[in-house]
Amino acid sequence: MRHQPVLLVIAHGSRDPRHAATVHALVRRVRAKRPGLRVETGFLDFNIPSVNGVLESLAAEGVRDVVALPLLLTRAFHAKSDIPAVLRAAPRRLRIRQAEVLGPSPLLLSALERRLYEAGLTPADKSSTGIVLASAGSTDPEALAVIADLAREWRHTGWRDVRPAFASASGPRTEDAVRALRELGCARVAVARYVLAPGFLPDRIARGAAEADVLADVLGPAPEVARVLLERYDEASLPALAAVG
Repeated sequence: MRHQPVLLVIAHGSRDPRHAATVHALVRRVRAKRPGLRVETGFLDFNIPSVNGVLESLAAEGVRDVVALPLLLTRAFHAKSDIPAVLRAAPRRLRIRQAEVLGPSPLLLSALERRLYEAGLTPADKSSTGIVLASAGSTDPEALAVIADLAREWRHTGWRDVRPAFASASGPRTEDAVRALRELGCARVAVARYVLAPGFLPDRIARGAAEADVLADVLGPAPEVARVLLERYDEASLPALAAVG
């Protein structure tokens, strides 16, 4: 029987208790979708257990193979620097593969639309509604380009227009994008929060959406997000499975 690597979901962590609660809810959904898979959660900061602590515990148990999955939507500083540094410091007996970040993925667009419909929009509203695709923001040009590409892709599915916005590091801000869509003549303006869990920056996005007609919830434990996690795990675990097959 082939050995399944442990899935270690690596979340950023936050002082806001809603963040960890949302991460744990998402991990519970992942476990429900793949009952035979061992899934652990570690945080880079603020919350416990820490990533280091989980890795040390796994090594002490005799675990050999781990897929470390960054709970991130874009490849920015944390995925390129912070997480690899933490993984390099892990016990040497562990074979760790870092999975790709969650985005971009068509499933995440489906999750964004799910949240908009839950907030009150319908498919019939698409052609008259402008969407603000609001993300946390980054100083990494690659991450910003991914958000801009996602906005263009989403616009082609039938929305009147889709504008990117960022809560930190770069503009435009959510409120700027809302006003731009008003000036374009959109009958409705909706803000889709392209973030995984509540916290400081998602709250800033919400404040910037004060003049919008609709504010969608964060992605959170949407079933589409759980499916993306398992896709990234499967992609990363294939080499490990082949090595022992």
